[in-house]
Amino acid sequence: MATLEECRAALGKLVEQFDDIDAESRAKHVVERTVSCRVSDLDVMFYGRLHHDGLDPFDEKAPVDGRSADVKLTITSDDLIALVDGELDLARALLGGRVKIDASFGDLLRLRRLL
Repeated sequence: MATLEECRAALGKLVEQFDDIDAESRAKHVVERTVSCRVSDLDVMFYGRLHHDGLDPFDEKAPVDGRSADVKLTITSDDLIALVDGELDLARALLGGRVKIDASFGDLLRLRRLL
């Protein structure tokens, strides 16, 4: 099991990876969405926001407006790190039940193109 700090670092790396996506691809595939990432084995929730300029850094503070996230990801700490490091394929992880995403079908397709 990975530590909380390792998960924070992985989410930071994910933000950097989104920054590397060219502006044309972001404009084509990104719709502004709030994102939550529940790390199930650590019982912690991270919150972020996806938009045309990239992905905001994740934070453990719930959004002030109290709304539920548009895209909800549930994953274990080890799988989070493997996913961000490119060692775990998102589609296979979803089919295998290792990752759960609660989002609209359109959001799932957009995320697949970006990850």
